[in-house]
Amino acid sequence: MTTRFIADLHLEESRPDITNAFLGFLPAYAHNIDALYILGDFFEAWIGDDEHTPLQETVAEALQAVTATGTALYLMHGNRDFLIGQDFCDRVGATLLDDPTVIDLHGEPTLLMHGDSLCTADEEYQKFRATMRNPQWQKAFLQRPLADRQTVARQMREISQAKNQGKEQTIMDVTPEEVVADMERHGVQQLIHGHTHRPAVHELEANGAPARRYVTGDWHEKAWYIEARTGASPELLSVPFAQLAG
Repeated sequence: MTTRFIADLHLEESRPDITNAFLGFLPAYAHNIDALYILGDFFEAWIGDDEHTPLQETVAEALQAVTATGTALYLMHGNRDFLIGQDFCDRVGATLLDDPTVIDLHGEPTLLMHGDSLCTADEEYQKFRATMRNPQWQKAFLQRPLADRQTVARQMREISQAKNQGKEQTIMDVTPEEVVADMERHGVQQLIHGHTHRPAVHELEANGAPARRYVTGDWHEKAWYIEARTGASPELLSVPFAQLAG
């Protein structure tokens, strides 16, 4: 049995290289496996399931092809695409996961998160996150005309980029104490998340025993993924875009 995890693709029209890499990744690494988990920031922006851009249509068709082979597909919200809804998931055959979620990964209880909630040192962002995840705010936003939502999303991306340039890198990384607290809260020794764009495998201690934190990488230049096979520890791997495009 093989399960793979990806996150932080940030699919958008201005980066066709990422889209092409993803379209090459799916038939090679996602067809006919046990499950594919996409742990947030799949799209650079998502303003509602009623938007149907050429990029979104292409990606939806590719995901439908994945689930048609028998692969179970799971989606989790990120801080960029938290408005992906049930309509889109039903369309592509995906299950929308809560953040956080604990799964049985080939016999090992494993905590899955996008990862932004672990970055508690960035207090300004955490306030923003609380607002964006508020169901009342989301309902009001989705009731606005599509053109208005597109304008707001563009403005929010510009503001976010400007603010992040002035922040220390440590502030935007996870808080170690929060990682341990979440793992102990859920009683697990294994955590997989994205968001930070810092691919790595971290050894730590939680629940009084050795534990591991796996961080997926962003798809800026490589296709990063975590692979879990029955009877083996998960591995952090990557594939050059050029290899996927070929």
